Amino acid sequence: MISVDDLTVEFGVKPLFHNASFVVNRRDRIALVGKNGAGKSTLLKIIAGMQKPTGGRVSVPVDTTIGYLPQVMKITDQTTVREEARKAFSNTTTLGEKVKTLQVALEKRTDYESDEYMELVERFTAAQDRYQMMGAETYEAEIERTLVGLGFERTDFERPTLEFSGGWRMRIELAKILLQRPDILLLDEPTNHLDIESIQWLEQFLAQSSSAVILVSHDRAFINNVTNRTIEITCGQIVDYRVRYDEFVTLRAERREQQLRAYENQQREIAEMKDFIERFRYKPTKAVQVQSRIKQLAKIVPIEIDEVDRSTMHLKFPPCLRSGDYPVICDGVEKAYGDHVVFSGVDMTIKRGEKVAFVGKNGEGKTTLVKCIMQQIPYEGQLKIGHNVQIGYFAQNQAQLLDEQLSVRDTIDRVARGEIRMRINDILGAFMFGGEEADKKVKVLSGGERSRLAMIQLLLEPVNLLILDEPTNHLDMLSKDVLKEAIKAFDGTAIIVSHDREFLDGLVTKVFEFGGGKVREHIGGIYDFLQHHHIESLNQLGQQTTNTPQKANSPNKTCNPSPNSANKSNTSYEERKQQQRLVKKAEKKVAECEKNIERMENRLAELDSILCTPEGAADVTLITEYTTTKKLLDQEVERWEEISTELENLKNQIT
Repeated sequence: MISVDDLTVEFGVKPLFHNASFVVNRRDRIALVGKNGAGKSTLLKIIAGMQKPTGGRVSVPVDTTIGYLPQVMKITDQTTVREEARKAFSNTTTLGEKVKTLQVALEKRTDYESDEYMELVERFTAAQDRYQMMGAETYEAEIERTLVGLGFERTDFERPTLEFSGGWRMRIELAKILLQRPDILLLDEPTNHLDIESIQWLEQFLAQSSSAVILVSHDRAFINNVTNRTIEITCGQIVDYRVRYDEFVTLRAERREQQLRAYENQQREIAEMKDFIERFRYKPTKAVQVQSRIKQLAKIVPIEIDEVDRSTMHLKFPPCLRSGDYPVICDGVEKAYGDHVVFSGVDMTIKRGEKVAFVGKNGEGKTTLVKCIMQQIPYEGQLKIGHNVQIGYFAQNQAQLLDEQLSVRDTIDRVARGEIRMRINDILGAFMFGGEEADKKVKVLSGGERSRLAMIQLLLEPVNLLILDEPTNHLDMLSKDVLKEAIKAFDGTAIIVSHDREFLDGLVTKVFEFGGGKVREHIGGIYDFLQHHHIESLNQLGQQTTNTPQKANSPNKTCNPSPNSANKSNTSYEERKQQQRLVKKAEKKVAECEKNIERMENRLAELDSILCTPEGAADVTLITEYTTTKKLLDQEVERWEEISTELENLKNQIT
């Protein structure tokens, strides 16, 4: 479909890539990867025809259509959501108007036997047939399916687009591109503004689409589920791997090992040539051999090695004071703006050391509850922050608080403490601020670079409750790995608001789902939640679209559950919730017993040491206290054993 031949792009002295060539075939699903600044977005712009290369060419057949979604775009539309999405079918609507015009013209004619009338009939028939083939009857339903799939409610369709944030307006642009059904989709970080459900919907859409896809994404799970081919931009070259991303990582490691061996052999050969030249440079009998070595040395093309992988670097949080057993306790928390209730009846207990995720559609209250925990906004109900809790918070506007007059290195140097100061360069390199990048002023950094810098600041602060709101949007896979390992090794508690499944996998042990004004607790990791949630979301989607006709080719086609199955689902959920409450009560009783046992054992040890003295052995009061305490201790141990057995049984029932 598309042929890229000897493409060269130069910005300054060193080219982004040189003599790059590859072919995009039908049904190709290509992940375009490489370090930040390697030229991924530039390559997409060149293929889309928005930028000219320094050399080479991109050949696109005349009848091939391209849909391009950039990372950032200036949007100036003044319409409703539905009207803006309808622009994707501008050709269809134009043809529909033509069909109506021809139909009116036919109704006015009475010269049924004339050649002009027959010609008009033929034109009307051809236009109507083409109109039907373009999906005239289904495009409105297709618009609705796509918008709902990307997270919009049906009540949003008639709202002006100006009321939506930049992230939601990017979703509208993505919807328009998908609705156009282009031959090739060029997507630059399409998941940055999507929640988990919308990402899953986009995965299904792309899997069913007949379009070729070239995408840039730092969501590892997304590109693994969507792509079947990986193209890497490295050392100014294009390397084509016809495998998925996970397989590419393995092959790339093998390739780098081969590069290292070849590089070492080449350096050994160069050293031997230089040594020969220096030894025999002034011997007339060796002049011919010396000149031959000099010519050979000049012809050698240096072997370049792919950028060193820093993912083995481990970043540790500085030590911090121990917090209370329960850093966050919510009891009947509610937040409303006027008549709009964001959430109500939130009962949540987060234990010390837990790593939990807040997930759900955008606008369901994840960030709102975080702001309640931070005491930034008022709320109803009780929200208790535990004893000695020190909070580190990464918000969407965190980057705006940086001092623009400082350099990147100075910004980090001001917050680093102890031994970590010796590793500032390694940390900056892991977050793509290596070399000269570390000397840049904050004021010249892009929004993504500022977010990464703010993230490093947070990682170096002594906190015991970490709250991260969409921390991975501007991080590449290497930086996300460093951050993930740091959080896993973190001794404190972490609340992570994220839609990045790969990042959350193996990191969190509990998921709080936000939706429908409620917050539901799910025990287990993110993929345990997704498996359960996928079933629930299908039922809910079926109930929401009861009155909407479903087309056979809809990617969201579902059946409405029967009342009995719905009641059964609700009952099982309530039973599970009740069991979880019983588990919490039993855990508190066990903890109480353990404290009592520890207290009595300590007292018995004190009495034992006193009774061993001549004075203590004659004290009847101490002897009586020892006997009574020993009896109470035995009773408390028996009680502890009973409650522990009960707790174990309750946990087995849940699992």
